[in-house]
Amino acid sequence: MMARDRPCYGCRSRPARVLCGRNRAGLSAYFDIMRHRVLLCVLPIATLACDLGEAVRDFGRPRETAHQRYARSLTEAGLANTGLGREWLAASDSALRAPLVIALPLREAGFYSRSEARAVAYRFNLTDGQRVVATLESVGLPTQLFVDLYEETSDTTNRFIHRASADSVKGFDSATTPDLRLEYEAQRSAAYVLRIQAELLRSGRYDLVLRAEPSLAFPVQGANNRSVLSFYGAERDAGRREHHGIDIFAPRGTPALAATDGVVRSISPNELGGNVVWLRDERRPQTLYYAHLDRHAVHEGQRVRIGDTLGFVGNTGNARSTRPHLHFGIYRRGEGPVDPYPFVRLINAQPAALAADTSRLGALGVTSVQRTALLIAPGSGDTVRRLTRNTSLQIVGATGRWYRVQLDDGVAGYVPAREVKRAARPAEPPTRIALRSAAAANVTQDRHSNR
Repeated sequence: MMARDRPCYGCRSRPARVLCGRNRAGLSAYFDIMRHRVLLCVLPIATLACDLGEAVRDFGRPRETAHQRYARSLTEAGLANTGLGREWLAASDSALRAPLVIALPLREAGFYSRSEARAVAYRFNLTDGQRVVATLESVGLPTQLFVDLYEETSDTTNRFIHRASADSVKGFDSATTPDLRLEYEAQRSAAYVLRIQAELLRSGRYDLVLRAEPSLAFPVQGANNRSVLSFYGAERDAGRREHHGIDIFAPRGTPALAATDGVVRSISPNELGGNVVWLRDERRPQTLYYAHLDRHAVHEGQRVRIGDTLGFVGNTGNARSTRPHLHFGIYRRGEGPVDPYPFVRLINAQPAALAADTSRLGALGVTSVQRTALLIAPGSGDTVRRLTRNTSLQIVGATGRWYRVQLDDGVAGYVPAREVKRAARPAEPPTRIALRSAAAANVTQDRHSNR
């Protein structure tokens, strides 16, 4: 049959793949409908692809902090280039680069004033496995306080890496609530800097408590730091190997406890450890190792919570000639064994009670003795400057029996509270207060309009 004799595709009544007039119009309409349907399907996919592209580009970018959002609001309100805005931005940067050096734990009452832009930063050391906890209570009118933690590095192009911001009970980082809390677990031993800064044109005070604590619970019931008698890195087998854990001595049968929430990965015995438990940490990329157990109290695959009993202290494996103890180790993913002691070492030190008169916070003062030292930290031997009698200063903080003060040239440090007496404080010119109030109103209005 010739091509012209083949039936029409549309109605099978005409030959040669040539549509009859009736079906030619119908099929054309059909194709138009299908073309629109395809477009309707493709457009959402294309839009989704764009959204995914944006998400991919944003993935890995650090989340903007409340401090950064506020700084951006100053720029958007046209205040970043004003004297007031420049002071605030410069204060945040200078505090970070010239922090006060402290030892943990610390309790300090601080002061911030509407008459000047100021920030304070505290530098301290953390060991891998420790957690820093900062709690801050604001006293006075509702104020936005920015509390940020940075890790100090040796990289001159990126000296400070932002690690955490304080959270309020509502879940915002640095908000207008009276209580803020910051927690961070150190992933390496390093120096860290905690910076506190209030929004512009607010006066008030805060009470800061800063302390370090272990990131894991102690793994033997009733034991403490004095129970640890053998440490990480000690020689074993006449120097042929190192001790990859700590030995916590306790009576036979004492419960060995889960130091974190996790899942029991294995309880298979081995020659060195005897009866062991491998516990995969649900919160961190690491596995905890319990060895020389007298017997087990868990099974493989079991999920446990902090404080659950995993087994009981014994001396199985290669510890048969020693007193009962728990060998406790930590193996971090990608690193292998790490020193577990900082992860569990109990820290019982308490911050010094506030003995200095906190009612003098914000007041001007002068030194009352012939000579005194402005120290970099309370009670330290590191002197920032030697001060003579009647040196002018402002009291901006109090910790223990010490005042944190700032001199007229901006230099800050600590002096004994008993060596400072009050001085009269001149009133601020009303015109300057009015200008600052107007600037603050612009920032507040801009911030509310962007919500």
